[in-house]
Amino acid sequence: MSESVRDVLKAAYDGKLVDELVGAYEEAKRNYYLGGHRYSAVEGGRFCEAAYRMLEEAAKGEHTPLGDSLRTDTLANWLASPATKKLSRSIRHYIPRALRIVYDIRNNRDAAHLADGIDPNLQDATLVVHVLDWVMAEFVRLSKGTSPEHARALVEALVTRKVPVVQDFGEFPKLLLPGARAGDHVLMLLYHKGPRGVAYADLFQWVPATMRKHLRRTLRTLEAKALVHQEGESIHITYAGENLVETQGLLEKPAAA
Repeated sequence: MSESVRDVLKAAYDGKLVDELVGAYEEAKRNYYLGGHRYSAVEGGRFCEAAYRMLEEAAKGEHTPLGDSLRTDTLANWLASPATKKLSRSIRHYIPRALRIVYDIRNNRDAAHLADGIDPNLQDATLVVHVLDWVMAEFVRLSKGTSPEHARALVEALVTRKVPVVQDFGEFPKLLLPGARAGDHVLMLLYHKGPRGVAYADLFQWVPATMRKHLRRTLRTLEAKALVHQEGESIHITYAGENLVETQGLLEKPAAA
């Protein structure tokens, strides 16, 4: 299926809220991987503004317009009240509590005013982006805008860490490490694309022309090491492949030539 997270959420929530939520999510993740940790927390706050309104819409059938003041504490208390007992516990309790953490970091944490002299921006941003991953996944799971199988694939892709040295140009992921070995190049692209796997034809187009002639052989070598799994023309990275990418420094630096 070709549905995106945005498409699935728009089947259940106001389109403008979804655009705001997804836009803030993407910017928070982008800033995190580019080192703009303070800005990840800022975008986390913007994400919360949309997410609280989506909870409001799920519970009441309407939401406070963007730009108008929303008393999030009042909303969270109401969501946890007996009046909403028929709703999912995620909507009533779990998501509001997760959003409160992000909101408080955005509003109350400022490295310039910490007496201990330790800059908390990296640890705060790491917490923020992982909470955002979880909240987005919960909204997708609860939206019922697609099949359970596709929703699960979208959720798994959301919580898979993207490779900072891969940049997407539309549907084309480009590895920003000239000189990486063919096997490492393939593994990083597969890691970046997540658990849904990649069609061989797509992978063939994504790797440099110099690697295409021997791509089948590269994949056979990786499969022999249990780093990838091939099903027909679909290629998936294995847990062993993910572990190699994460532990061998492939996320941050070029592999040896």
